[in-house]
Amino acid sequence: MTVQQTPGTAPAPAPRPAGGAARWAIVALALAGVAWTVRAIWHLRLSLAGQPASGPPDQGDGAHRPLTALEDSYHQVAWVGGVVTALCAVVFLFWLDRARENARALSGAAPRYGSFWLLLGWVVPVANLWIPRGVVADVHRSVFPERRLPTVVNWWWGLWLAGLAGNAGILYSDDTDEIIARAYTGVLPLLTADLAIVAAAVAAALMIRTLTAAQEEQLARTGH
Repeated sequence: MTVQQTPGTAPAPAPRPAGGAARWAIVALALAGVAWTVRAIWHLRLSLAGQPASGPPDQGDGAHRPLTALEDSYHQVAWVGGVVTALCAVVFLFWLDRARENARALSGAAPRYGSFWLLLGWVVPVANLWIPRGVVADVHRSVFPERRLPTVVNWWWGLWLAGLAGNAGILYSDDTDEIIARAYTGVLPLLTADLAIVAAAVAAALMIRTLTAAQEEQLARTGH
């Protein structure tokens, strides 16, 4: 698969301050971390309550039993968490697009990954195992080829993949009733995935702060 941008792209845009976008992204990540912490608490509550004698919510063959009060509240928690995560993704991608534009202006080179990979890189199977990290790494390496990639980038990506492996409700996931059933029968993988996502949000915030500070320092040094 080739992911390099084709020649003949538009001229590099003028750099713009990314501090505001970075701050909003960090706030959004903090909210997402809180949302996933609450989900973890509800997973634990479901596990401690135990599965009702009537069985899981999804009874099979299209039949669903009435939800308990705890299960109904988990649906609400999951919905709010999904909305917060989606908003966080939008704000994060806005920051990343701004950082890519500034990297292009500073380096004079087209990004290794075309703009369409900002979105497709997260959802295309197999490619989503490395392309989002590659987009972020390219932002740093195109401006600072002599510097090592900040360790926090690898921590962020490793924790994100660990959260995905737990199938706790991001991208390709079970539906809410299936996750409830998993909380009853084996909550540990869910809790592990929840904690990995929360840690990934923290690492992402540190990564944004690190990369943005380095870019702004370079912008000031070059007089942009």
